[in-house]
Amino acid sequence: MYLTRHQMPQGPRWAMDGRLLPPRVDLSFLLGLRREPMLRMLEELLEGPAADGPLLAPVDAAQEVWAAGVTYLRSREAREAESQVGDVYERVYDAERPELFPKAGGWRVVGHGAPVRIRSDSHWNVPEPELVIVINCHQEIVGYCAGNDVSSREIEGENPLYLPQAKIYDGSCALGPGIQVATTAEVQDLRVAIAIRRRGETVFQGETRVSRMKRGLEELVTYLFRELEFPHGVLLMTGTGLVPPDEFTLHPGDAVQIQAGSMKLKNIVQA
Repeated sequence: MYLTRHQMPQGPRWAMDGRLLPPRVDLSFLLGLRREPMLRMLEELLEGPAADGPLLAPVDAAQEVWAAGVTYLRSREAREAESQVGDVYERVYDAERPELFPKAGGWRVVGHGAPVRIRSDSHWNVPEPELVIVINCHQEIVGYCAGNDVSSREIEGENPLYLPQAKIYDGSCALGPGIQVATTAEVQDLRVAIAIRRRGETVFQGETRVSRMKRGLEELVTYLFRELEFPHGVLLMTGTGLVPPDEFTLHPGDAVQIQAGSMKLKNIVQA
């Protein structure tokens, strides 16, 4: 089952495998159900008309997008190198409690084909390719998509307390192209890859696997739901294991393609 969100004449509508779902069935509705009832309901829905409207980010305004940091060794190494207090990241990597932070409200997320942005007050900006897991309000992983956690390494490196400014701004969170319904077991070893093209040439590429994460996906979900409720469900960016070399920064016009499992997300960079 593959869920997508489209701009239709009457407003945004969700679709499954290319066919529109009933207007009342949006992501908030689906993530309010437990996994098995959600699957049964989707299987029982009659095929609707084709979803031919433009693709939107696969998230409703009601969802929050959170992010996990320093979940891969490569991420720890990069953040130690950029920071004036690098031991902070070593301690986070080795600690029992993971780093979790809010990345974007659903209304702020951009989708496949939409532009992502780099900050005008930073000279060192990078994409962060990530597996994004979709979690219902009952703490069950029900699917995934690809994500780009665009970040300013310069701002975060100045001071870890600047993390929100390095991570949270207009055009810094891209998700898509849709949501592949999947179990936890089906996403634990997905391939995550990135390719960045500039004026027709590949300037950075790489790949890793979710199984190389230090922390398990269910562990991250458990910590995310400690003392927090997500009545409309939540999407969690699970961290990056692919960081360009220190001399690299994004330029306007760069094309960034991120793949997580079967999901391929592409965005063009704007200033």
